[in-house]
Amino acid sequence: GRAGAMERWNGRVALVTGASVGIGAAVARALVQHGMKVVGCARSVDKIEKLAAECQSAGYPGTLIPYKCDLSNEEEILSMFSAIKTLHQGVDVCINNAGLARPEPLLSGKTEGWRTMIDVNVMAVSICTREAYQSMKERNIDDGHIININSMNGHSVVPQSVVHFYSATKYAVTALTEGLRQELREAKTHIRATCISPGLVETGFAFKLHDNDPERAAATYESIRCLKAEDMANAVIYVLSAPPHVQIGDIQMRPTEQIS
Repeated sequence: GRAGAMERWNGRVALVTGASVGIGAAVARALVQHGMKVVGCARSVDKIEKLAAECQSAGYPGTLIPYKCDLSNEEEILSMFSAIKTLHQGVDVCINNAGLARPEPLLSGKTEGWRTMIDVNVMAVSICTREAYQSMKERNIDDGHIININSMNGHSVVPQSVVHFYSATKYAVTALTEGLRQELREAKTHIRATCISPGLVETGFAFKLHDNDPERAAATYESIRCLKAEDMANAVIYVLSAPPHVQIGDIQMRPTEQIS
């Protein structure tokens, strides 16, 4: 069963970006529950430290290691990978979860908002992917896994101007994940690449997007029964527990009630 299929990950190292809140926190917790050493990174680690303490007192078999890292800064990413190498040998699973949307339409948006989205949603994903692969390669890890948290916005453009640029960055994630799969094939490795594309997930995401309009953010989640961060964590566990000959390319999941 699922638990048995997750056994091979026991004691191995996973990096989860954006692990302080939402999907990242739920994924980090689930991996610790399955006995993994999880390095959870974010710009502020107090929430990750709290989660680590919760995991410990719950008696989960794995451990959560908080790591402070600004993913828009390549030097910080590289020093994080270097620290993981020194302390834990390297990364076996990389979960590129960190992402954000800024409400900057194409006709009137601020360049700075666009750049932030590119830096975190595209560049950081690419840098972490490259570094995770190099870490696996130098240790002859042939069964690693790279999972990108994508979005249904990476598959269709909705008529909401505030998410158009965000959508473009998620289309990039779709292309990057497939490109990665092809390069891993060329490299004759069995490392797998997957993305998970949710529709509306009830997290703090909309509150960051509509940071000047909390009522609009709240309404986003109140209109329908949304996916939960735990649903995403379950999808990650499903992906990681697939047998070696099975590579799940993309899980597209929406709330049952979601229209677009």
